[in-house]
Amino acid sequence: MAAPNPATAPSPPDVLPEPRAGRRRDLVWLAPVAAAYAVAQLLLAVPGTGLGWDETVYVSQVARDAPAAFFSAPRARGITLLVAPVAALTPSVTALRIYLALLSAAALLLSLWAWRRLLPAPVLALAGALFAGLWTALSYGPQAMPNLWVAFGALLSVGCFLRAARDPADRVALAGLAAGIGLAALMRPSDAFWLVLPLACAVPAVRAGRRPVLLAALAVGALLGGAEWVVEAELRYGGLLTRLHRAGEIQGGLGWNPAFGDHLRALGGRTLCRPCDVPWSRPVTALWWFALPLLTAGGLLTAYRTGRLRLLLVPTAAAVCLASPYLLFVGYAAPRFLLPAYALLALPVALCLARMLAWARTRPLALGALCLALAAHLALQLAVTATLAARSRANRTAFAAVAAELHRQGLRPPCVVSGEEAVRVAFRAGCSSRQVYGGHDGSITPDGLAALARTLPTAVLVAGGARPPEWARGWRPLPLPDFPGPGGHLAYLAPSARPDQDDRP
Repeated sequence: MAAPNPATAPSPPDVLPEPRAGRRRDLVWLAPVAAAYAVAQLLLAVPGTGLGWDETVYVSQVARDAPAAFFSAPRARGITLLVAPVAALTPSVTALRIYLALLSAAALLLSLWAWRRLLPAPVLALAGALFAGLWTALSYGPQAMPNLWVAFGALLSVGCFLRAARDPADRVALAGLAAGIGLAALMRPSDAFWLVLPLACAVPAVRAGRRPVLLAALAVGALLGGAEWVVEAELRYGGLLTRLHRAGEIQGGLGWNPAFGDHLRALGGRTLCRPCDVPWSRPVTALWWFALPLLTAGGLLTAYRTGRLRLLLVPTAAAVCLASPYLLFVGYAAPRFLLPAYALLALPVALCLARMLAWARTRPLALGALCLALAAHLALQLAVTATLAARSRANRTAFAAVAAELHRQGLRPPCVVSGEEAVRVAFRAGCSSRQVYGGHDGSITPDGLAALARTLPTAVLVAGGARPPEWARGWRPLPLPDFPGPGGHLAYLAPSARPDQDDRP
């Protein structure tokens, strides 16, 4: 791929011209990146994988064949709305995965396309490849999780903000700004706040005539995207402040909790590191994380020399704002939390790498070393993606076996599952998942659950060696050797769960 030489490029005008031939040339650069992203997902992250715990909660809200799981305070229904067209029609996880893989590739193309009048297409293609090549972007592309969609919303909205600030005639950019903010707010309202904040702070630097429309677009996007979450807070959670407080409790309480080390450990393929007291067994997976601030600084320096510094300061500031809450105030790590920041930082990083490639073009050893480093980075990301997909396939097989055994033992819809991994087991078995108060998904009292068990087939799942709850002490124990995870598990079945006649001893 021929890299541009930003160092020799002339200072950019307010917006780059966009003749029809230019649009075709940009598409030639960007479309292959989106297509490669889709193909990589379909080959690595889709075949045979099952729904994760959070995914199950989101999908169950609109699933055709399973009751909805408890929807806790921090969650937003944007991803549920996104998967509804497929999840409401078919229980096939593969169909859902293919749909999301293709949709995420299209979203990547659209969010990069919003920048095509601001940065050269080769730089955008490199930025898209860097972001899409991360194992987090590859793994979560076909998953029913909101963070990647916040990333696309952030990339779209920041690009459209800069375009609308520079060109009063660019009404499409104003609509894109509102749409990007709305998408982020619909998926994760808290992330949308940290996205709007730096953009609102940048408005005073814009020409006075453009400030009102930019503020209006930010407000409209935030209100439209966040309205459902606010209304639901009033109707189901006792008000907005109560929901915010409960959401903070579920996340372990928000306070000064620097989590840089947790995120470093999680880069080895841990989708959730909570508590993150595990050994750092694969430090090589975090090498790119140490390079990220250096490459970002290099990109800003290159932007300064080519007259694009103000252009790249905005996405960099937005990335810092989006990452700060998770790095400083949340006491655990989930790599998906930082996807919006990675998407925005890919722009200055790509500009820096494009300059390095241009410099190394006449230096074969330097060019070879740089290409080798990029290839090794990509290979490592693909390897982690493949490992996570294999783990997901194993979990899907295990949970299917557990659900089948519980079905044979009399747990048939309408039924109830509580305890360890109740959400995924219940979804596979076609049951409701109910947890007693005290956990973040608490939706029923012990007495209420015991009362349900007298009329509905009910199972409570416990880790091997743990005692069942007091209200389930007299229930029938059932070993679950196929249950994923160490230690073995037991299901305690209420008398209302009667096994098939052929399975009775």
